[in-house]
Amino acid sequence: MKNIFILFFVLFSSLQAKEYKAVFDCSSGNAHYIKTRMWLIDKTMSMIEERGDKVNFAITLHGSCVPMISKEFDFIVPDKDLEDTQKAHDYLKDLATKRGVKVIVCAMSLASNAIARKDVVDFVDISPNSFIDTIGLQNDGYALMTFK
Repeated sequence: MKNIFILFFVLFSSLQAKEYKAVFDCSSGNAHYIKTRMWLIDKTMSMIEERGDKVNFAITLHGSCVPMISKEFDFIVPDKDLEDTQKAHDYLKDLATKRGVKVIVCAMSLASNAIARKDVVDFVDISPNSFIDTIGLQNDGYALMTFK
């Protein structure tokens, strides 16, 4: 009887979905590149979910990557980057609000980009230092994926 229980436990645990945990760290100032990475995060989530596995993703933003989270980024971003920044913003919003991706922005980077806290979109959490969040997520088993 004991062996049957052990066999059942092994079989059941092997049938459970695998969880994919990753933190995507963005410091890039290249609006087109950021846009493509936001699309790729969504595509990656879909591919994992199609396999029947679970996804637990976070995105940390700092440096030149933060303007897209401003309510009024069109005043911050060069005209040539507006279209890509808008699309990156839209992808990021969908990832956060529809897909459950946690989005964290660095308060120090907000200050260095002259973005007031009140101007940050509501689907983004503000951290005093996003490096601390990134390290914490890594310590909790999240794979680090960078785009610079």
